[in-house]
Amino acid sequence: MATLLKNLSDFSQTEIPSAAPYKFGIVVAEWNAEITNALYQGAYNSLIANGASAENIETYPVPGSFELTAGAELLLKYKNFDAIICLGCVIQGETRHFDFICDAVANGVSNVSIKHSKPVIFGVLTTDNQQQALDRAGGKHGNKGDEAAITAIKMADLAKTLQG
Repeated sequence: MATLLKNLSDFSQTEIPSAAPYKFGIVVAEWNAEITNALYQGAYNSLIANGASAENIETYPVPGSFELTAGAELLLKYKNFDAIICLGCVIQGETRHFDFICDAVANGVSNVSIKHSKPVIFGVLTTDNQQQALDRAGGKHGNKGDEAAITAIKMADLAKTLQG
C-alpha cells in the first residue's frame, strides 16, 4: 500500500510478539544523519516498547547506505544476533547514482539475509526529496524505523518458531 495511504508506525492490525528473547543488531548510515538518527530512535524505541532489553540491542554506524550490506555481513559473521536492522536514507539527486545505490543496497541486504539464514531488515528510505524523507522518519507518515523494528521482531520470532 502506498505510504500516502498508510502511517508506517500503525501496527494496530497486527500481533507483535515479544522482543524479549531476541538480540538485535542495528546498522545505521551516517549519511543523511538527521533522517537516519530519527529512523534509529524509532527502531530502538519500538524494540524497547516491545520487550527488548537495552543490552540485547547493539548499534553500529557505517558511512552511508551503500555500506549497510557490509555492516550487516560483518555483524552476522562476528556476532550472534537474531536479526539485523539496516537503517539508511538515499535521496534522489541529479544523477543516476541514486538508482545504483538503492539497487545495490536492496539486493545486498537480501543476499546477506539469505546467506546467513537470518532476518536482515531493509529500513532504508528511498525518496525523491528531503521532505519525503522527513515525513517518513517521524513525520506525517510515521517512522520507517518503527516498521523495521517490528519486522525484525516478527521475523526473529518466525525463525525461532520454525527452528522448534
